[in-house]
Amino acid sequence: MTDKNDLAENRTDWAEDRTILANERTFAGWMRTGMAAVAVAIGLRAVFGEFEPTWVAKAVASVFIIAALYVYWAAQASAAKTQKRLSDHHAHAQPNSRMKILAAFLAFASTGVGVILWML
Repeated sequence: MTDKNDLAENRTDWAEDRTILANERTFAGWMRTGMAAVAVAIGLRAVFGEFEPTWVAKAVASVFIIAALYVYWAAQASAAKTQKRLSDHHAHAQPNSRMKILAAFLAFASTGVGVILWML
């Protein structure tokens, strides 16, 4: 009976490892989504150029920057919450601190892009 229990435990461990890796892929996907929102904000500047009144294009671009900031925060919070519930076995999970640093870095950079867009 212990062989069946060991096999069941191994399968559970592998499933948990796959879930950890899926969580990391999901986090990366949300980071890409946030960066795409920043790209749209930059693209608005390129497409509308000297649109009058300028504040309208800047305001719309700011909405995309704010959306990116929310995506970064929500993705990090969700990934950390999921990671906390799981234990890695053979897969080595990224530490929550690394995901938090990445999200903070992208948020800082995106804020900088927003400031530059308003200065143009």
